[in-house]
Amino acid sequence: MKLDVSVARLTADVAALAAEPRGSVHAPAAMDRARRYVEDELRAAGWSVRRDPFTVRWRFGVSDRPGTRAMPLKVRLHRRLSGTNLIARLPGATGPALVVAAHLDTVQGSPGADDNASGVAAALEVARLVRAADEHAPVTLVFPDMEELGLIGAKVAARQLTGVRAVVCLESVGYYSDVPGSQRLPGGMALAFPTAAGEVRSRGLRGDFAAVIHRRSSATLARAWQTAAAAHGLRSVLLRDPRPDGPAGVALGVLVPVLNHLGRSDHAAFWNRSVPSLMVTDTANFRNAHYHRAGDRPDTVDYARLAVVAAATARICLEERRTT
Repeated sequence: MKLDVSVARLTADVAALAAEPRGSVHAPAAMDRARRYVEDELRAAGWSVRRDPFTVRWRFGVSDRPGTRAMPLKVRLHRRLSGTNLIARLPGATGPALVVAAHLDTVQGSPGADDNASGVAAALEVARLVRAADEHAPVTLVFPDMEELGLIGAKVAARQLTGVRAVVCLESVGYYSDVPGSQRLPGGMALAFPTAAGEVRSRGLRGDFAAVIHRRSSATLARAWQTAAAAHGLRSVLLRDPRPDGPAGVALGVLVPVLNHLGRSDHAAFWNRSVPSLMVTDTANFRNAHYHRAGDRPDTVDYARLAVVAAATARICLEERRTT
């Protein structure tokens, strides 16, 4: 199966989305411009897209202020939040869907080229590739709002979406480095994941790979993504979260804090509702010095490797279609 991925389209999408910080609370006009851009690109690619507005009250989440890194300092209680998710499907598609999710918002003050215009651009390219290959593919694209406030939009989507077979979350997928020592490991990772940590160290701690975070329920899908990426020349490292899906997994995260690094994006909202899910990421702040800063700009993105992320994700969307 040949997939005609366009680096030029990915570059244009990241440039358009990362022109300014965007968020329903701190930059609502910019956020609406980003939504309209995504809607226009999806419709041009033949997808049906809708806005799914929501309001939540008295929800625990986090602060999206840049520079606030220690988790106890980030936690806050949101009294009232109103946002909008974007949901897209191919007209006429039926059956349980594979969901591809990429959050649209940024933290305050950051244009968010890697976090997460890269994920959104990859999802848009997936939309174009899947539509060109199979106009009835049972794939749903979700662009959650307020990820940076504590997965708020994803929690709404996970509760409301039906017929979801599995979820692939694209989270900060555009930053790579071949420089030795450019990849850091979270504290405790070597103890919790000795094989993966050893693999990264054996290559000189280079940030030249994609991490695929999964659980037992999504292990087969994770291996399929890894195989698809390797076919296009991108190495990936699998990290299996040992926790079960559902509430028990949430409880274990309290007991083993290092595991919470594996749930730092919208896939966790689906894990918590027992939906098989995985996250593809460049590991964000463990590699990218521009993470959550003003320097997270389009010229820092590796578009050739981002193209592989898009191609691998589109391929598993289409291969899942053939096996179900």
